[in-house]
Order: sequence, then C-alpha cells, then structure tokens
Amino acid sequence: MTKPKGFEKPVGVRDYLPYAVDKLRTIERNVLDCMSRWGYRQIMTPTMEFYDTVGVASSTSDQKLFKLLNNRGTTLVLRSDMTSPIARVVSSLLKEEPLPIRLSYHANVFRAFEEEAGREAEFFQTGVELVGDDSPEADAEVVALAIESLKAAGVSTFRIAMGHVGFLNGLFEEVLAGEDQAQQTLKQHLLDRNYVGFRQAIRELSMSDSQREKLEAILRLRGGKEICDEALALSEHELARTSISHLCKVWEVLEAYGVSEHVLIDLTMIGDFSYYTGMTFEGYAAEIGFPVCSGGRYDNLLRQFGRDVPATGFALKTNRILDGVHGSVEEAQQPVLIRYTAANRHRGLARAGELRKQSRAVVTQLIQDGNENRTENEKLYAAVETFS
Repeated sequence: MTKPKGFEKPVGVRDYLPYAVDKLRTIERNVLDCMSRWGYRQIMTPTMEFYDTVGVASSTSDQKLFKLLNNRGTTLVLRSDMTSPIARVVSSLLKEEPLPIRLSYHANVFRAFEEEAGREAEFFQTGVELVGDDSPEADAEVVALAIESLKAAGVSTFRIAMGHVGFLNGLFEEVLAGEDQAQQTLKQHLLDRNYVGFRQAIRELSMSDSQREKLEAILRLRGGKEICDEALALSEHELARTSISHLCKVWEVLEAYGVSEHVLIDLTMIGDFSYYTGMTFEGYAAEIGFPVCSGGRYDNLLRQFGRDVPATGFALKTNRILDGVHGSVEEAQQPVLIRYTAANRHRGLARAGELRKQSRAVVTQLIQDGNENRTENEKLYAAVETFS
C-alpha cells in the first residue's frame, strides 16, 4: 500500500469549505430553533460508544459500523446514529426525569460503506426523540415537526410518505403464517423499493389466487385518508387492523395541525423493519430523489438499556439538504475592513470593537510604513474604514 499524499483523505469523508459551513450552520441553527419552539431540548453525546451497548442496539448493520479498540482492548464504535446513544442517556442519566421527554440534536455520525458506492462515511443528522408517549398524538407531533423542520431548513417543496410496519406484519401473518423466510424476502423487496422483485417473489410462492391478490394489493395502498378504509377491507388480522386504526388517528391529528397536505399514506413504507415497531415515514424533496428525512416509532429500543418505555422520532439528513436543496438559506455576512496606521491603532481597534458589539463581522489590517495602498480585495468586504 502506497503512503497517502499530504492532500489526500480517507474515502467517504470530506472537507467543508467556509461557504458550505455557513450554509450548514444556518440550517442547523434554524432547525434547532424550530425544535426548541416545540419544547425539545438539545442533547450532545460522545462520538465514541461501547460496541456491546450502543453498537449492538443500533439499527445499523454490524458490517457498516466503524469499530476500534481502546488501550484496554475493549471494542468501541463511532456512533452510527443518535437514537441509540440517546436511548442510553434516557435510560441512565435521565432515568428519574418525568415522561414524556423531548430531546433534539445535531451531530456527525459514521457508517462504513463500500468504497465504490460513492456514499459518505461521515455525515450530519439533525433530529428529535420523543420518549415515553405511545399515542397517535405523539407520532403526529414528530411528523408535523419534521414538516416544520424541513421548512426551517429551506426545503420548500417536499412530501412525507407515512406507513406502519404493524399493518404489513399482520397481513403477512394472515397470508404467510409460519413462512418467515418468505416474509423477510417480501419485506426486503419493499425496503429496496423493488416492486418488480416483490411481484416476482409472490408468483413463486405456493398460495391461492385470493392470497396472491391480497399481497399484490399492498402496492396500490398509496394516497390520502381513503387508504385507511382500503387497508381495513384488505385484512382481518387484528394487528393489521389495529395498526391501520392508529395510522388513521395520526392522520386526523395531522389534519388538525394543518399539514396533511404534505403527507401521503404509503403502506409499502416499512423503514428498517428490524428496528421500527409502528408508524414510519420518509420525506422527499422535489430537487433530489433520496429521502431528506426519516423516522418512526421504535418501542423496543430502550428495553435493551433496561428501561421499557415507548419512543418515536426522526432525523433530517442534513448533508442531503446542504448539497441538493436550493432553499432560502441566509447569505454569509461580508465583514467590514478596518485599516489603521500604527499611530491610530487605538482608534482603529476601538472602532472594530464597536462594530462587533453590533454583531458585525470585522477584519482589521495595519497599514505598513505609511503606505495606504489597499493590498486586499475590497470585494471581500461590505465596507472599508481607514484610520491614518
């Protein structure tokens, strides 16, 4: 292996130049301010966690975790999401705090991908967790807040697709009882949005025409509130019907929030089916074809840390918004240049201090040897003041 050149960096990580940092910080600030207005308090957790706790509990597959050893030989991981670290904190340091608990965050997370995939190994997420409330009101709150957060991030045109893993689990148990491998295969096709593969897998299963029609009908369950009635007519399984009833109540709350126009029900939406336990959703911006936010209910996670309470939440995929969405992000403020001679240093620096107290950005420059020729590009500055 050749030694990397001085300007090289590992595959999957990037440098953020000043203009990108300005945009990223503006998105971060606006979104966290939005979340704060909804009663969410910001939390920070370590970049490194123990593999045997947070790493194992994470929704990220083991192959995508960055692992390292400390000086005692204990396996650590770079956090791959923020939900599992927050579950650890809520189950320990916040164990005595009354429920529900509302927390927000903005952090970098790490996932290992194949180099040829061209995906980022380090990226940013901004999100919330609502712990201790299993009601439709709580699920609707995080969806409505996701919508407001996307607007705060400068995303003007988007759609939220909302589903429920319980409906699929119930329907699959009704039609494919005991056929765990077939259920897993069909779920994976839905997770991959491989509808051709989904239909092909159904055709290869031994079942009646009516059973096959039920499974294929899943692909048509996309739309507004009317989808609730169509889903109820499709399955008699108790879990499926209870899940749809919950989703209908979530929709009613979203109507009360006045945001249902941004939402469609999509019962092919299952998120990570090994992680989510109820309502799931993804947000898509008009500018790019990948989700810019995702979330849902994960009632089993905190149990792994010794506190059996329900939870729901979401995360904005901040990097995708940064790179792909042309929203109403503030332009960076140009600084004022204060130039001064040695004899007028006090006056020049005093003026710089005054402007900074007014929240202005200021750059100072000493005029050398009485030479007042400007040596810096004035286009970089909003104004130039000279004390000579």
